[in-house]
Amino acid sequence: MQHVTAEAPVLAEGYRFPAGPRKKPLVGSTFDFSRDPLGFVTQLQRDYGDAATVPMLRRGKMVMLFSPMYVRYVLTEHPRIFTSREFNYSLERLLGDGLLSIDGDFHRSQRRLVQPAFHRKRIDSYAQTMTQHTEEMLATWQLGQTLDLAAEMQALTLRIVAKTLLSVDLQHDSNELARAFNDVILFPADVRLSWKTLLKIDSPLTPYGRFLRGKATLDRLIYGIIDERRQSGEDTGDVLSMLLASHDEDATVMTDKQVRDETMTFFAAGHETTSNALSWTFYLLSQYPGAYAKLRAELDRVLGGRMPTVDDLANLVYTDMVIKEAMRLYPPAWAIGRMASEDFTMGEYHLPKGQIVLMSQWVIQRRPDIWGPDAEHFKPERFDPLHPQEVPHFAYFPFGGGPRMCIGMPFAQMEARLLLATIAQRFHPRMVLGHPVVPQPMVTLRPKYGLKMTLGQ
Repeated sequence: MQHVTAEAPVLAEGYRFPAGPRKKPLVGSTFDFSRDPLGFVTQLQRDYGDAATVPMLRRGKMVMLFSPMYVRYVLTEHPRIFTSREFNYSLERLLGDGLLSIDGDFHRSQRRLVQPAFHRKRIDSYAQTMTQHTEEMLATWQLGQTLDLAAEMQALTLRIVAKTLLSVDLQHDSNELARAFNDVILFPADVRLSWKTLLKIDSPLTPYGRFLRGKATLDRLIYGIIDERRQSGEDTGDVLSMLLASHDEDATVMTDKQVRDETMTFFAAGHETTSNALSWTFYLLSQYPGAYAKLRAELDRVLGGRMPTVDDLANLVYTDMVIKEAMRLYPPAWAIGRMASEDFTMGEYHLPKGQIVLMSQWVIQRRPDIWGPDAEHFKPERFDPLHPQEVPHFAYFPFGGGPRMCIGMPFAQMEARLLLATIAQRFHPRMVLGHPVVPQPMVTLRPKYGLKMTLGQ
């Protein structure tokens, strides 16, 4: 693989960095990265291989890692060295001190507190809610209708997560909450020069103003429900009840803010990731009719037109393969960032405390030297449990890894399979000709212009 520079630079202090693009005056590669993040990191890997050092305006040097070996080093071999809070400051504005935005001993104690809420039996009990809400959505669909499938998936997963987390039915409020989440999530994660004059202006016309209003809408909902539940003392068997009843080894219970922060974290992550995963799955199925035919054949054989249950999932093997392959090509989280809390040596590189590293699922899960020359093709057979494609550990990591692996992974996996099975045996959505399909890499990987699709059979 040809590199733009001949060898990795060695600094006078003794640190050794991977090679990378030459620094542009003042701004480094900031604008190149901001203009097209996915294209930039993809080309970076092609030019520099497993790792690259990128000069940035705000953070000095950023080291980007494109090797499964390096991902394993950061996420599972040395997780205590690498913290995420500094990288997730944009999430912290919404989530507060939730699991996604805290580190160290606090993260470990909070994770122990909330772990019972994601016990397998408890998650399995949500299956009927998931399929029932999906059936209610399908009752409003008609053959030949054109709709934005991404918006439909967001509204559906919002209803499901509200019911399972909070025992609240958002049938008539999901659109308002979807707008609130969109205003919060689409607020720039990094300060870009074009936004500087807008960031502190509280107006409905600015991203910052819409962010504040979206966050206020979500806070009113969450705090209102927490207050009602505290006063009633009712245990409804949902995740909120588990959080309110949980306590640490010294009998310390969660404050309202802790409950709010964890609930907001699960509320946001619990619908956003599955919504995007399903949206991209239906997009890919519309581009690969042979895969849809295999999926439909399995659904007809196993379900025969009835709603799927938890007990059916073991037999929906191809359905699971479809979801996994869609998440390989369009991972809901397109990159993971960490900051080193001390100097570290990784392979041939020696890097300093405070170093930001970025690991991109988008790049690693599409590398042709790992996945083959058809790496960018949708091929569910890669995940055939009887004959899986052999790839290195951490060549596929849509849910992260190590002690910070997504705690809601079992919930998301079950939901995605149940919803796909319920929808796909009734409808075959097909892309509207000419509609632009552009991945938008914000906190998650969304279709920038939605997905205009026509409902076929």
